[in-house]
Amino acid sequence: MSVQGVPAVSRVRGLLLGLAAGDALGAAGGAPPARGPLRAGVGTQLACFTVEGLIRACVRGSHKGICHPPSVVWHAYCRWAAGQGIEPERFRRRWAGGGADKAWPDGWLADVPALAERRGSAPATVTALTGLEQGTVERPVTASRGCHALTRALAVGVLPAGREGSAWVRWARELAALTHGGAAAQSATAAAAVLVGHCLHGASVPQALAAGTEAVQAARDLPGGLAARLADARKGAERQPADPARLALLAPDATAEAVLLGGVYVAASFSGRADVGAALRFAAGAPHGEGVGCVAGALLGAAHGADALPTSPVSRLELAWILDVLARDLVAELTESPGGSEYTDAKDPLWLTRYPGW
Repeated sequence: MSVQGVPAVSRVRGLLLGLAAGDALGAAGGAPPARGPLRAGVGTQLACFTVEGLIRACVRGSHKGICHPPSVVWHAYCRWAAGQGIEPERFRRRWAGGGADKAWPDGWLADVPALAERRGSAPATVTALTGLEQGTVERPVTASRGCHALTRALAVGVLPAGREGSAWVRWARELAALTHGGAAAQSATAAAAVLVGHCLHGASVPQALAAGTEAVQAARDLPGGLAARLADARKGAERQPADPARLALLAPDATAEAVLLGGVYVAASFSGRADVGAALRFAAGAPHGEGVGCVAGALLGAAHGADALPTSPVSRLELAWILDVLARDLVAELTESPGGSEYTDAKDPLWLTRYPGW
């Protein structure tokens, strides 16, 4: 299942591919075109840069002995913004000092064309990034409660400490706070990381969601009412599974907490390995199908692994290869540290070029 607390690579691949499939099907209202690639939404784009930032944070920690992961992920979001054509020269002056001899943005992800295309609106993220000042839990830069804070950060649950509600859960809140100042969005993001962590290691979806909800309840930094609402969403799926009216009631809008509750309801309604495709189609019918689909797809993909995902939509995802590489590289960094450390040589001489530690 895992190596030294790190989940099997199939489950991490399932997490990221399920997230992207849910995003794409949600954008299409559950009825994508019959053929052709399924385009990645902005939520999937930001999730890619989150994973890259987490890898680079681990690299920095290995080589410097100290790291603040949210700050490294903030830099990743700046690379996304520059690639989108959002004040690129201003970002270059901030990160490369304007020097023509310094390549920026760096790392391999900056060269992926589909990540440089505008694929929807992320107003809170863009507002915070263009201000060039990362928000914190104590000093927010926006008041947003939007779901991008959560959907982009679901991969935090891969990190070994995520299930225990310790440092990585605190950092999950800080990742949300970089651009989203709403306390509810920050708490929902941390709770989502806990639930994903349990799905990555759990024996079944119902057991993982129940254990994850208990962990949310026990976490000192998370409001107790959130755990109660998560429990209600799970129990609602037991009483009335796959009810569109209940889904709309749980997830009426695009706030982070709404898409979390909706995603949990969908995952609990379609918990079987053979039900993932039906789950994604049902999630797409929510008022904000992209966000609910991201959460449901991530939870179910993490629980069942990539092989359980429906072949048709996943094989058509335009970023499928990118997501697969990121998943494998995240697991490799956590288990093998291919770039070496302050005291050991790199096993992969190109790792630090792919993932510079800053």
